[in-house]
Amino acid sequence: MREEIALFLANDVKDPRINGLVTVTGVEVTRDLHHAKVFVSVLGSESQRAATFDGLAGVASHLRGRVGRALRLRIAPEIEFRNDQSIAHAAHIEQLLAQVRQPPAPETAPDEPVQPPDEGRGN
Repeated sequence: MREEIALFLANDVKDPRINGLVTVTGVEVTRDLHHAKVFVSVLGSESQRAATFDGLAGVASHLRGRVGRALRLRIAPEIEFRNDQSIAHAAHIEQLLAQVRQPPAPETAPDEPVQPPDEGRGN
């Protein structure tokens, strides 16, 4: 089911509100096949994300029929899209780890001339 939904979103969706990178991360289906929660990750700004979820809600009924036919299900589940922030969260953690791995910048004194040490000169 996840693959069929991902193929539809990648190739056949015509809704202009669905923009940005949409990744299907998982699907949870009830035992009786009446309901399916489709977890998607949407990269983009908040306004793009909101518009994309509006578009996904608009294509859910069409997608329901397509999934039912493709998987030859007697009962096609009602599809509900849910936001999955795991990819964005993982990217944020990766960014933090990259910052930790970088060596700190060397500290320099503000405009102080560096003088070589006195070596063996008699005073």
